[in-house]
Amino acid sequence: MTTSTTSEPSAAAPLLDLQALVVAVRRRRRLWSSLALLGLLVGAAPAVLRPPPPTATAKVLVAHQADQPNDPGTLIRTDAALLQTTGIAAKALQSLGSSEKPEDFMRDYGGIGLTNNLLEITVTGHSDAEAEARAKALAEAFVADHVRRMQEAADAEAKSLLDQRDRMRDELAKVNQAIGDGSQQSGPKASANLESLYASRAELTSRITDFGQRAAEARVGMPRLIAGTQIVDDPRAVRQSLPKTAATDAAIGLVLGLVLGLAVAAVGAVVADRPVLRREIAANLGASVIAELRRVPRRSVGRWQRGRTRAARTRLTATLARTVRGSAEAVSLLELGCARSTSVIALDLAGALAAEEGPVVIVDGLPGPQLANRRAKPGDPTVVGGGGAAAVPPQERRLGVGSVAPGTAWTDLQHLGTRTVLVVRAGHGSAAWLHTVARQLADQRIPVIGVVLIDPDPRDRTDGTLWDGPHTALRGRNERPARQNGTGRRRTERRPRWTARVPDSDQEAR
Repeated sequence: MTTSTTSEPSAAAPLLDLQALVVAVRRRRRLWSSLALLGLLVGAAPAVLRPPPPTATAKVLVAHQADQPNDPGTLIRTDAALLQTTGIAAKALQSLGSSEKPEDFMRDYGGIGLTNNLLEITVTGHSDAEAEARAKALAEAFVADHVRRMQEAADAEAKSLLDQRDRMRDELAKVNQAIGDGSQQSGPKASANLESLYASRAELTSRITDFGQRAAEARVGMPRLIAGTQIVDDPRAVRQSLPKTAATDAAIGLVLGLVLGLAVAAVGAVVADRPVLRREIAANLGASVIAELRRVPRRSVGRWQRGRTRAARTRLTATLARTVRGSAEAVSLLELGCARSTSVIALDLAGALAAEEGPVVIVDGLPGPQLANRRAKPGDPTVVGGGGAAAVPPQERRLGVGSVAPGTAWTDLQHLGTRTVLVVRAGHGSAAWLHTVARQLADQRIPVIGVVLIDPDPRDRTDGTLWDGPHTALRGRNERPARQNGTGRRRTERRPRWTARVPDSDQEAR
């Protein structure tokens, strides 16, 4: 009793096959490599095309009257915002003797709070000397403006306190006059009023003294704050390296482009649902993968690579010849996404069969000109169009070549062959279309002998063999009575022997 490697229930399949996802993303390396390269170029282009202008920095220590140890940085952020005002910009330009508009100058500098009391000013210019001069003028203008604002605040507070003290003195004068008038009166009521006036005089005297002390303190702390606000780091030019800046920006662009490309490739692979592994393709088509071959390149390759490809084609031809040889029915090669490779395989297979069984006629049903317009060489098999299949003598073997791509006329596949070998390019057809191909071939009573996988993943180690063969997918009758050939002799059809994969490398065939 044989068992099938695809007999597991569909519910046991993982929601997301990470191995298939990794292979699909790796096969789309042109996409994410292009995006990574684009990110590298986009990142390096601004640094090369628009190098940063000469820049100078200065650090200013800023003292605040309301400094607190737990200040979250609101005061220094306020100072950074005040730096970006037309008043300070105008004073800096005035000290420089420049006629530039303050609004334009504000675009060339900025400030950032390093700590609660340390402000860094960054200024650009046409040269390092100009940038340093601008930074110095701007820092001095900011210090002068900050000192002026603190002095005005202290003066306003002291004036407010002294005004309160003067009002208290006026009230005290009135109380003293009332005490003088009340001392001339007698009686219990006069005595009570006099005691109340004495209490009011004492309170007013205390408050007058308090306001005087507070006004003095408001001015006493101001010199300390003024001395604490100063330029602690003189303006200096920032040394910039163009190669370092370009390399840094290019590396950032490369990483971002690579991440974006991998994300796009992964999402595209999940959405497209195009099987790339042997086990997926075999399960969706319901037929075993009997051989693999690298896709026929359109450009010239090296001698060593040509030798490997030639050896792989020879092994593939031998595998297909063993599979097709002795079949009483016409066999076809049906391609999906690899018409060029299929035409090459058909010519090689026809040549191998002709050397053993006599003339072979290729019935070309491909939609393109791969076989019809080729330049025939001496000894090549005869190629006829789909309409000339009926004129082929019965004693000659026919090898049909067609396509199962979208738009295929399924009823015409019977004229190419009643048994078929599917030649499928990995990652070309979606899972839904592979199911459609298997279903349509089953409806046409065309058993699938096996699958030749073109352009497989070189790191694919999954098993693509269904041990119960075509019985897995086909719904129709698989056994066919043997046909008689033209000489009246009955040909015995042999069950194909499942062969191992035909690697396109030096790996050992399994």
